[in-house]
Amino acid sequence: MTTTLRPDGAEEAAADHGRTRRWHIMVNGHPVGGLRTTAWPRTGFCPGEISELEVTEGRRRGRGTIGVLAAEEVLRSWGCTRIDVTVPAGAEAGLRLAENLGYTERMRNLIKPLTELPEAPGGLTVRRIGPAEYPAWEEQAVEGYRQELVDSGVGDAEAAAKAEHDHRRALPGGPHTPDTVLRQLLDADGRVLGCLWVTLHQDRLPDGSPVAWVMLVEVAPEHRGRGHGRTLMHLAERECLAAGVHHLGLNVFADNGTAIALYDSLGYRVTRRVLSKPLL
Repeated sequence: MTTTLRPDGAEEAAADHGRTRRWHIMVNGHPVGGLRTTAWPRTGFCPGEISELEVTEGRRRGRGTIGVLAAEEVLRSWGCTRIDVTVPAGAEAGLRLAENLGYTERMRNLIKPLTELPEAPGGLTVRRIGPAEYPAWEEQAVEGYRQELVDSGVGDAEAAAKAEHDHRRALPGGPHTPDTVLRQLLDADGRVLGCLWVTLHQDRLPDGSPVAWVMLVEVAPEHRGRGHGRTLMHLAERECLAAGVHHLGLNVFADNGTAIALYDSLGYRVTRRVLSKPLL
């Protein structure tokens, strides 16, 4: 039995100057499934992704495994140094396949439907991050994101380039970027307790409902353990509801147990997991 990949259409351009292609998984010349490979060249590195994996015939015969390994070779030939795979919540077979092939969980996506308006933070002040506060906030946010990427297993150079790239793309207008919430939480003495960054109308559910995303929620180290993270998340939910958005999502690194416990207690549920593997 010979299992190979065969192009299912021409290669296409992906977002951010990337490249993508859909493939048939073939067994002895017969299609038994498919998948997609995508790569995003960056300065100094090239992350790749395997997605849309489906075996339509002959499940549990190792065809998904062979398909993924063949896709890794495609992405390696495209210059990729790391591969991500996204596994929807509940897809236990897909999760086992990825783990058996050496992928480790790097990140989780969570979403919560917003049905109740949380209380406003008592005794605290919420301040917009404007032009005066933005440069210092941005420097800290980029550095914090870079360190999170490194802690999750991403190489130093890749992490630095990705942190800079992602912030430029997400905040092209800085503090004036449309549909963006940038806030600081202050105590009665004017000390900054933490900050919040939310993008509104970022995505949509299958039924067309908008989903906002928490891009950053951060409590200053000296003020942690006092419930301010919960307050900031409640603030994010209030901002979403005020904008007419009734679903809020976020990404959390898999090794951040404290944050995962907080989001779980607030009613956020995993929708998919991102697993990664370096290409040697």
